[in-house]
Amino acid sequence: MAFVPVDAVGLEERAAVLATRSIKRDAKVAGLRLAIGCMDLTTLEGKDTPERVNQLCRKAQEPDPADPLVPPVAAVCVYPNLVTSAKAALQGSPVQVASVATAFPSGQSPLRAKLEEVHAALEAGADEIDMVIDRGAFLAGRYHEVAAEIAAVRATCSNAVLKVILETGELGTYDAVRRASWIAMEAGADFIKTSTGKIAPAATLPVALEMLLAARDFEQMTGRVVGVKVAGGIRTAKQALQYLVLVKETRGEARLHPRFFRIGASSLIDDALMQLAKERTGAYQALEYFPKD
Repeated sequence: MAFVPVDAVGLEERAAVLATRSIKRDAKVAGLRLAIGCMDLTTLEGKDTPERVNQLCRKAQEPDPADPLVPPVAAVCVYPNLVTSAKAALQGSPVQVASVATAFPSGQSPLRAKLEEVHAALEAGADEIDMVIDRGAFLAGRYHEVAAEIAAVRATCSNAVLKVILETGELGTYDAVRRASWIAMEAGADFIKTSTGKIAPAATLPVALEMLLAARDFEQMTGRVVGVKVAGGIRTAKQALQYLVLVKETRGEARLHPRFFRIGASSLIDDALMQLAKERTGAYQALEYFPKD
């Protein structure tokens, strides 16, 4: 399709206005529970172990034992070699297992190796794959190569949910973000995702807004619904609520659901739980009152 240049000033102004939207107490509580239900609780560190993943999975299933109204998260996201541990820990749970793949976070490996990694994650039981695009190819203008790689991963994924990470902090412009979003969606992405969380800037409100607009336009043009996942640098309940506002105002309340919106999170869940406890009890609870991850 022909791309109309993004109005960067207008995009940033719109994101800033939406970020200041006032939210009443009941809506805040509902929003924080929704945000937790949309989280991909994530650990992607070199020091990850099966024991660490088991702890994360326990928290994913019951984020706050003192508040049964807090839902389980949408998914736990881990490296491929820890999918088996996560799958076992989440057996019988609605929480999905997501695995990063395709030479995360750089994307700099031969396609054959990337597809082998995807296959290994799926064989281990992954329900969802978070792949990274080859930003070098994209920035060099080799768009067909990027699209072909995504399509190959899509074909390998079969029925698994495919989230395509754009790493927007490396793309440079909102125009590039929109083009990369469209390439990923046309190639078969179920979600387009902002970032790996390994570089700065990661998720930002204007970038997320542009991706939501791209997904809305794609849905209107093709009839296929593609979700959006924001990840990296989202640490506070206030930020989570701001992203929920973006989704509602851009795509409508029907898209405020884990099938269509995810938040990649590690430390965010603790702040959301603290804010919910404050609304419930009138006082902040110390972190040790919540399950450890």
